[in-house]
Amino acid sequence: MSEQIQLEATVPDSMFGMRLDQAVAQLFPDYSRSRIQGWIKEGELTVDGQVIRPRDKLTGGEQIVVAATIAVIEEHKAEQIPLDIVFEDEHILVLNKPSGLVVHPAPGHSEGTLLNALLHHAPEVAQVPRAGIVHRLDRETTGLMVVAKTIQAQTDLVEQLQDRSMGREYEAVVQGVMIGGGKVDAPMGRHSKNRQKMAVVGIGKEAVTHYRVLHKFRSHTHIRLKLETGRTHQIRVHMSHINYPLVGDPMYGGRFRLPKNTSEKMQQVLKNFRRQALHAKKLELWHPATGEHCSWEIDLPSDLQQLLAVLTRDADRYDYEL
Repeated sequence: MSEQIQLEATVPDSMFGMRLDQAVAQLFPDYSRSRIQGWIKEGELTVDGQVIRPRDKLTGGEQIVVAATIAVIEEHKAEQIPLDIVFEDEHILVLNKPSGLVVHPAPGHSEGTLLNALLHHAPEVAQVPRAGIVHRLDRETTGLMVVAKTIQAQTDLVEQLQDRSMGREYEAVVQGVMIGGGKVDAPMGRHSKNRQKMAVVGIGKEAVTHYRVLHKFRSHTHIRLKLETGRTHQIRVHMSHINYPLVGDPMYGGRFRLPKNTSEKMQQVLKNFRRQALHAKKLELWHPATGEHCSWEIDLPSDLQQLLAVLTRDADRYDYEL
């Protein structure tokens, strides 16, 4: 299956001397620069009936015609998987992702993913690349995600991610007692030995995480984090890098440690917390159709609430000065 895209525009005289790809990006703002460049290179975009290069300059008055085909997702099947939807209209969908839900099919996870659920809940997302998924959460991370239901909305949301106008805040519980908040500005890339992992590397991509302390316990800290960038596993890697790994993180948490003189209940909760203690708490964005500033915030899931309750009781038990 595929969708046919038919577009036409006349280049205004004001675009004299402008590169083709730059001019077309302005003429058809609903489509990303990378998609437009693909149309040009594939010969699906013509200028006065001719195929020219993305860098070729325009003089004004040319007729731009796009006759392109966008593949529709059909290799993945729609599945009726419950979704906790926080907001939805014809343009976007905001959901609260549970722990254990894989976002996108991958080797070993071809079914039962968020993408499969979206294809069932909103079949129109099959017309959008990656079923409208513009950012991801790790399988065991909970919280807010936004999905685009149209190509136009996806283009806009991706631009918001790139220019950092989309706000994403998380809450986490880390091992160790932090003195105060701060910023981690450390580039990231693939781990040199384990390609399944990410790491702080000198020649990696820019990665910036801000964090502040919400509550201190005897041997843990409840923190709030804000992302400037969105690298894979960014929060998990950055917190481990500064020696405050997330509780329960199986990949970056290091050796499991129990605080001294902990109650049996606390020992049980810590040992059984087998996912990274991370929750996407708040999401802010500019609505791609209305331009309205939107904000959503979601409560912590029950397992994180239980973890914090146990840590609080432990601190009270020892009359710990916060």
